[in-house]
Amino acid sequence: MSGTPRLLLVVNRAAGSAGDGEVEVALRTLRAAADVAVVATGSPAELDDALAGRDGRRVVVLGGDGSVHAVARALDRVGALDAAEPVGVIARGTGNDLARTLGLPLEPDAGAAAVLAGRPRPLDLLEDDVGGLVVNAVHAGVGARAGAQADRLKERLGVVAYPVGAALAGVSSAGWPLRVEVDGRVATHPGEGWAADGTREVLMLGVCTGRSIGGGTPLAPGAEPDDGLADVVVSVATGPVARAAFATALTAGEHVDRPDVLVLRGRRVVVTGGPVDLDADGEVEEGVPARTWRVRRHGWSVLVPPSR
Repeated sequence: MSGTPRLLLVVNRAAGSAGDGEVEVALRTLRAAADVAVVATGSPAELDDALAGRDGRRVVVLGGDGSVHAVARALDRVGALDAAEPVGVIARGTGNDLARTLGLPLEPDAGAAAVLAGRPRPLDLLEDDVGGLVVNAVHAGVGARAGAQADRLKERLGVVAYPVGAALAGVSSAGWPLRVEVDGRVATHPGEGWAADGTREVLMLGVCTGRSIGGGTPLAPGAEPDDGLADVVVSVATGPVARAAFATALTAGEHVDRPDVLVLRGRRVVVTGGPVDLDADGEVEEGVPARTWRVRRHGWSVLVPPSR
């Protein structure tokens, strides 16, 4: 039919989002108003092939942050990641933190309806110095260690895996001597006088365009995903009592007011002093010695409900 939207629904087999009815529920809604092709991919090569052969169809991702991350990277590899070509997101992961920041529905039928009715919203990306992209947040230190713990638990525990993983990680994490620079300046707390200059242990570093990680934990509650700036969160709460207090405050987004937490905003972030584990959109990388991120302003766009 003339004017009928043509969509490519991408499902990540490895993420486990294709086997328990979500595809059928989303398809029923999408196919009421669109011509939909479905592809289930299990590797970066399969994803690249699917996107390169999409034949002008708009890409819609059924999955969580990891799946959206993978599709964004694949679109970038084939030269098709552009704010003028919005991506649809039907949230069906464990955490769905990008969807939470954007106000997307968390159920497949409502998510599919939002894709059909959505308007493009240009969003920022983080690009790093080794060719990676981040669509929501990257964090280092205890949060990444918690992510690794959660990966081992989430098949059994679902979203509860994240706080359990955080608790397990917090018991064994003393901190890392990281040096953090934001737009060429060492991250320094103006009121407390401490600096993340490599001489003090850092418990956690977050570089965020989205507001939450781990299924709604508000690591950067003031972040705006489209303003051209990353929110940088540094915690030096390394003592046992301070770690516990930081964790409690973090669940409510109140950690940003603690004297051992610093929040800065900038376009370029450099961390050295590793090795330290990183978690980028739920993908954990272990033992990273150093990394640089730059904000790519409005590097892509996502379909969001008209009111968002």
